[in-house]
Formats: sequence, C-alpha cells, structure tokens
Amino acid sequence: MVRSKNKNHRPTSSARLTAIQALYEIEIGGSKYESILLDFKEGRWLAPSLFIDEKGDGIQLVAPDKKKFNEIVSGVPENIEKIDNILSGALTKEREIKDLEVILRSILRAGTFELFFLSSVPVRVIIDEYVELARAFYSEKEPYFVNAIMDNISKSARNQESKLQ
Repeated sequence: MVRSKNKNHRPTSSARLTAIQALYEIEIGGSKYESILLDFKEGRWLAPSLFIDEKGDGIQLVAPDKKKFNEIVSGVPENIEKIDNILSGALTKEREIKDLEVILRSILRAGTFELFFLSSVPVRVIIDEYVELARAFYSEKEPYFVNAIMDNISKSARNQESKLQ
C-alpha cells in the first residue's frame, strides 16, 4: 500500500491512491469528473478508509489531501489528449494505451499528469509514488513497467529540473 516514512507526504499519497480510484471510475462508468469529486466530498471522505493488507490486517488510511486529489482528478481529463500522446510515445509498438488495463492506464495517466503539469513535485517522488501505487494493485511485472515508462517520460518532462540536480 502507499506508505511513506515522512508523515507529511501521507495525505498526498492517499490523494494519489484515491485519484487513481476516481479516474478508474470515470473511465469505467463514463462519469464526469465533477460528479466524482462531489461523490468523494459528500460521501466517501466522511468515513475513514480501511485497507486490508496481504496478511488480512486492517490498516486505516490517512485522509487524502483534497487539493492534490482535485488537481489530479480534474487535470487528467482536461489534458487527456496530451497525456495519451506522451504515453503512446513511451510505449513499445506492441503495446498501445487503449490495450492497457484500466487501472494501469489510470496510474500512468495520473503520473504523467504530475510530471508534465505539476512541476513543484520532484521527479523521483512522483515516480516512486506511482510505482508504489502499482504495487498496491499488482504483484507481477506491472510496477516495473510503471517505473520504466515513468522514468522514460520524465526525461522529456523535466529536462531543466534534471540538469539542476
């Protein structure tokens, strides 16, 4: 699950997880992001979220950073064409974005959005967070796939930032 040693990042990590779930719902159900935002604000955030880990233990999740959640859930649909073009350029010829599982596509879209449109967050933090999100949903090769794609696109997203580090 999404965990961080730095407690200040936990609400942000929770926001990313929640945003992935919302993006999944938008794509599967065809909902507008405004209705998903309203659903989270009026219902889902009123009760604490619980995650059951691989041992069957319940872990109460930190309340998401609502600003970060809103940025991702509104920003991805608003920039979907640009995001998908970026991702399509990073995928191999055998894989197209439309062929990816919806949750994997949602993870990659949200990560790409943050890399290209939210430059205040360091590249390494974004990549690490989205690889961890992939691990929350997958146990096979998908986290490595997310890492490779995010690393690849980060080079063009943050050329200036990379030069400074």
